[in-house]
Amino acid sequence: LVNALLARYPNLVVGDAGRPGIVHRLDRDTSGLIVVAKTRSALEHLRRQFKSRQVQKTYQALVHGQPPAPEGIVEAPVARDPRHRKRMAVVAGGRESRTRYRVLEDLGNYSLLAVSPETGRTHQIRVHLAWLGVPVVGDRVYGPGRSARRAVTIMGLERQFLHAWRLSFEHPSGKGAVDLEAPLPPDLQQAINVLRG
Repeated sequence: LVNALLARYPNLVVGDAGRPGIVHRLDRDTSGLIVVAKTRSALEHLRRQFKSRQVQKTYQALVHGQPPAPEGIVEAPVARDPRHRKRMAVVAGGRESRTRYRVLEDLGNYSLLAVSPETGRTHQIRVHLAWLGVPVVGDRVYGPGRSARRAVTIMGLERQFLHAWRLSFEHPSGKGAVDLEAPLPPDLQQAINVLRG
C-alpha cells in the first residue's frame, strides 16, 4: 500500500515515515477504505476526528451463526489477553469498548452484518463478535476451529471476511461532510454468492 501511495503521490511525506499520510489502520487481511492525508494540516485535522470519535466507520462482516438479536450493541472492555499475549480479549478492567451491529442478511449458518465500532481498540470488532458467539468467518486468531475453517475453504476465502465499507467525516478544509463507500472486493462477494447458492 505504501509503495502504491508513494508511486502516485511521490511528495507524500506527512505522518510517520513508514506510513506516509495514512490516518488510520486496518487489521491485516481486512479490506476496504482507509483515509490518506496529503498535507500535514489535513493529517492532524483528520487524526483529531478519529481520536475524538467523530468519524463514523461501518464494516461488513460475515460471521458464523446468528447474533442474539437482529441489531444490538456490544459493550465489553478489551485488553491484552492475559493467557495469550499476542491476542486481545474481553477482560475485566480492560479499556471501554463499544460496537454496534445490525444484520444485513441471514445466510443460514452465517450472517452478514454491518458493524460500527464506536471506540478504536485493537482487533475490537473481531474480539467483540467472537465474544458474542458469532466470530468473523476466516479469522484465524479469534475464529472457531478446523471444521469452520473447512467451510471457509468451500467459499474460496483465504482471509477473514471483514471489510471497511463506509466512512463519514468532516473534510479538513471545512467543505462539509465526506461520505465514502467501498463495494465488497471480488473474493468476499464470491463468498456471499456461494452462500446464496
